[in-house]
Amino acid sequence: MLKAQQLHDIESLQKVCESHDNLKLKLNWDMLRSRGSQEPEDFFMYESSLLVGFIGIYGFGDKVELCGMVHPNFRNNGIFTKLFQQAIEACKNQGFERILLNAPADSVSASEFLKKLPCIYSISEYQMKYNHTPLECNNDIVLRQASSLQDKVAAIELDMKCFDMTEEAAKSFNERVLEEGTYYIIEVEGKTVGKIRVYREHGESWIYSFAVYPEYQGKGIGRKALTNVVLDEAKHVQDIYLEVEIKNEHALGLYKSCGFEQFHTQDYYVYKG
Repeated sequence: MLKAQQLHDIESLQKVCESHDNLKLKLNWDMLRSRGSQEPEDFFMYESSLLVGFIGIYGFGDKVELCGMVHPNFRNNGIFTKLFQQAIEACKNQGFERILLNAPADSVSASEFLKKLPCIYSISEYQMKYNHTPLECNNDIVLRQASSLQDKVAAIELDMKCFDMTEEAAKSFNERVLEEGTYYIIEVEGKTVGKIRVYREHGESWIYSFAVYPEYQGKGIGRKALTNVVLDEAKHVQDIYLEVEIKNEHALGLYKSCGFEQFHTQDYYVYKG
């Protein structure tokens, strides 16, 4: 588990980098604040008491994502290269089959660094923000917090069917995130049809792990569930966010219909080293 001072230092460095570069970093704060693995997942570089470099690795089943940053005043000194080498070694030691490098699409420094690596472009995701479009609550679906063994089994099955995870990867992923934020099971007429996870902190909410069984898709269930979650979160926070792969036109259309607008893009590269 990261110490409070480390979390504070990461947040401070993130603000400096985002302000300087006019971009948004994806540091998966829900995972940073609930670190529990005995394996190394976070790598730091300090100058005196100032954090000047950081990389975090985030496991999702059999794949892992890397994202990091270096203070603008300390760049071009090999800091990120050193941290990156440590992170890659940790990923390999932990047996991750697929390593994804995450970079904001508009980051010039990230682009230059990636050119030096054995990696290939994979996908891009939109980060989307709710624009407070008027929505109406739907009473014909139920959202309840996941709690039972059956709920955990359903969450694993949904990840396998909707996100193309292996059973082992889905189990590993759910063990890590089930307690992060609020994990809802979506029900229609007493039947489990999907899931959605919400992480709320510092006046904003992020929506993750949204999935509906394929046989229940195309029936408006996803839109109703998302609408109800958004309406509930809007009572507690000012800003609500989610992410979607750019080429997923169906999901993109759904999110736009619920009042979400894209405001930033994250690129992912597969590491081949």
